Amino acid sequence: MDAGTSTFLNRVRVALLTEWDPIGIQEIPEAHDEYDSYAPDICELLMGNQTIDSVFDYLWQLETDHMGLTGDQMRTRAFAEQLIRMRADFV
Repeated sequence: MDAGTSTFLNRVRVALLTEWDPIGIQEIPEAHDEYDSYAPDICELLMGNQTIDSVFDYLWQLETDHMGLTGDQMRTRAFAEQLIRMRADFV
């Protein structure tokens, strides 16, 4: 993994915890790695030039199917848009 990819992956990991955080663990240091396993797949979507809808669908599936939450579609879509903007810094 090159430095640019590693930096992008780290930014996505941080954003998942600080901006997305659907289960509210940001203030629990012991749980800061909770979303880390999602970051590589999200990076792959982003670097594969997937659409906002594709990124939203992945996040929404994580929230509602995988985590069993009700979810907030507007908030999740806004985060997907944020990730797409973040991608522009690395391409």
